[in-house]
Amino acid sequence: MLMALLLLSAALIVLGLGVGSNGWESLLSMWQQSLSMQIVWDIRLPRTLGAWAAGALLGLSGAVAQGLFRNPLADPYLLGSASGASLGVATALVAFGGSPFATAWVVRMGLTGAAFCGAVLAVFLTLLLARGVQHTLRLLLAGVIVGVVLGALGSLVTMMRPDIVQAMQAFMLGSTGYVGWSSCGLMLLVCLICLVISLALSQVLDGLSLGEATATSLGLPLPQMRMALVFIIALSAGTAVAQTGLIVFVGLAAPHLVRSMLKTTHAGLIALSSLAGGVLLSAADILSRWMIAPQELPVGVVTAILGGAYLLRLMHKQRRMEGH
Repeated sequence: MLMALLLLSAALIVLGLGVGSNGWESLLSMWQQSLSMQIVWDIRLPRTLGAWAAGALLGLSGAVAQGLFRNPLADPYLLGSASGASLGVATALVAFGGSPFATAWVVRMGLTGAAFCGAVLAVFLTLLLARGVQHTLRLLLAGVIVGVVLGALGSLVTMMRPDIVQAMQAFMLGSTGYVGWSSCGLMLLVCLICLVISLALSQVLDGLSLGEATATSLGLPLPQMRMALVFIIALSAGTAVAQTGLIVFVGLAAPHLVRSMLKTTHAGLIALSSLAGGVLLSAADILSRWMIAPQELPVGVVTAILGGAYLLRLMHKQRRMEGH
């Protein structure tokens, strides 16, 4: 499965280089034209790699979140990071809207930073409300509360400033159109760091799957390791959201896709979920560019349709098996 996902990732990246505003174009024909190759190198390649990296971050974060909370319905935004990022972006849009120094570059960097800081702040508030990471259920409930409150505040800010509604809608639906080389490199670096740390902590998730009492009896320092796992979820999800907006279902569907094909420990699940997330978002990005070219569908809409259809199929299959 590892080799299959790697080959599929490479194939989708190559395929993504040929999909533009005119639909599908042959790379061989574009090779003869310097302008076309510049478009491929400066726009399509970083966007395609960035979509894969964002999907890998969300898949990894989803696998860690489901293992930490021992809940197959957990997703990367469970700790309130999505609502915090939305509030951060709404606040930044209001601030930049009245600033004479708000050039396009400053606005882009400011919105990215605001989204990341908002996501991290939401996770910090969740930890504060839950009084640490000692109790998984309390942490889960605190994340839901923080998400609802910050989401309401973000909606209030948007309602008070109707001029930012269009920009907020673009952020909420998700887009890979603004991903450049710097964003792509940052996401790939964060993905590598999170993958190494989460693989080192995968035995903690294996222990937690047997129950907290069993994990404690194995001599695992659960509070410190839980905090590290929460840090992984916040960093990976916050980085992806800051660069591409809110993209749903990838972090939830990728671990389910892996589990439906094979049984493995959390080390294998995390690595394969990361690759599966990259494949899912790459495929969704290609579809969003190609389906109604020269216009684009928001990639978050495509992932919601694909992810929702897959999970419904999985639920139907499980019910049929239980019936037999």
